[in-house]
Amino acid sequence: MLRVPAEAAIVRPAARVSGSVRVPGDKSISHRYALMAALADGSSTIRGYSSGADCAATLKCLDALGVAIRRTPDAGVAIDGRGVRGLAAPATTLDAANSGTTLRLLAGVLAAHPFSTCIGGDTSLERRPMRRVIEPLTLMGARVDSANGRPPLTVHGTSLRGIVHQPAVPSAQVKSAVLLAGLQAEGRTAVIEPAPTRDHTERALEAFGAHVERNGEQVTIQGGQRLRGRDLHVPGDLSGAVFWLVLAAGTSSGEVEITDVGLNPSRTAVLDVIRRAGARVSTTVEREEAGEPIGTVRVAHRELSGFSIEPGEVPALIDEIPALAALGAMMQPGSRMCVRGAAELRVKESDRITALAKGLRALGADVVEFSDGFDVHARPITGGTVDAADDHRLAMAFAIAATAGAAPTVITGAGAVDVSYPGFFGELARLTGSGDPR
Repeated sequence: MLRVPAEAAIVRPAARVSGSVRVPGDKSISHRYALMAALADGSSTIRGYSSGADCAATLKCLDALGVAIRRTPDAGVAIDGRGVRGLAAPATTLDAANSGTTLRLLAGVLAAHPFSTCIGGDTSLERRPMRRVIEPLTLMGARVDSANGRPPLTVHGTSLRGIVHQPAVPSAQVKSAVLLAGLQAEGRTAVIEPAPTRDHTERALEAFGAHVERNGEQVTIQGGQRLRGRDLHVPGDLSGAVFWLVLAAGTSSGEVEITDVGLNPSRTAVLDVIRRAGARVSTTVEREEAGEPIGTVRVAHRELSGFSIEPGEVPALIDEIPALAALGAMMQPGSRMCVRGAAELRVKESDRITALAKGLRALGADVVEFSDGFDVHARPITGGTVDAADDHRLAMAFAIAATAGAAPTVITGAGAVDVSYPGFFGELARLTGSGDPR
């Protein structure tokens, strides 16, 4: 009998995978809708708001900034906007918990408010680099104190001026922080990206009534615009859905359907990678809400072959690489999956390169680690004990890979899935027909 420590889960080998899934609301969109609703004139209702702890942290921070927030009977969120630059000074340090999105985007929002705010988080968040957001906000006129470029951040807000910012590293969070600051600044603010990143902020700003100019890799916003409250629906999170797509792709005869999921083109590069690995992938866009395409994805298993992720592809699927690494481990023995140009993985919730390599090796794969990526050389998955390093995406990636094991796997730190996907292990048991993983 396996001995299972607290906050651990057992994943058993899966002989079959099938079913239809509606994943939790998109994290990226939920954060942005909540922040913009808080800055809007009037009230907004957000249906399908992410049930994860990261997005709950954003709501908690907004509550501390004087924003009235209510849960609706249909599990949505109602937010009474305070208008641009209308937030109130908090009585204490804001707690972003494990959420880098909360901290970075709130820093952009608060840089334009005439008071000082300290934003902290858990020990994982306090290891993450913040200079890339501190520098443009400082150029706009704010002062941001930090612990040597890491949280907690103290944002001393002021009247901001527009800038043209060219980040060295592609980052949707940094772009979003600068655009949210620019919305509240004097003049025009532009961000010129070195590579395209997800564009939920641009679409959300437009949904709330702002005008945003897009010209190639440049996004520009004129300061002084007002936002209008509105009713919104958050589609399912494709980054969460990817774990089920990988599960189906990597399991003989596996087939999974994901409904009501976001199909924003800036997020769907991962589907092309799964196709490239050999799986059958189809998508149907069924409608558009607030500028976001929404529809259904179906994935079915076919014989897989080795695949690689090149540096130029990484910015468009950085969050999905752990799931794709699991797919690499589930391929036929002797196949190879390679990722390069992904050094950004080292400064996520964990050092995802080292932690992925260690965990997949514990499951039986042969993994070679590089400074900016890794190679997975597929071998029979044996099962064992793996440490999720308190990282939600690693916990889910190891769980998916473990379904191909010859014996059960214990995943320690499995409770981290609640950051983005509460109920993940129950859904895994349903799709595979296995028992309770706890």
